[in-house]
Amino acid sequence: MEERLLALIAEVCDSDDIYERRDIDLFEAGLLDSMAAIDLLVSIEDEFGVVIAPTELAREEMNSVNKVLARVQERL
Repeated sequence: MEERLLALIAEVCDSDDIYERRDIDLFEAGLLDSMAAIDLLVSIEDEFGVVIAPTELAREEMNSVNKVLARVQERL
């Protein structure tokens, strides 16, 4: 599951940097913006059946790869 999710995040962020830099703030690094974050949430739902509404979590709760992994794992 982790590898599939990492590949999904890398695709949405259009960067392989996420594999090595799992704790960077994706928004501050310019790898994710509001629209891409919505795309990521939709992709997570499609791939894993995990529904995370954009208004459900604060940006700080899903602004790094490790945080995204944790949120998805909590809901599986």
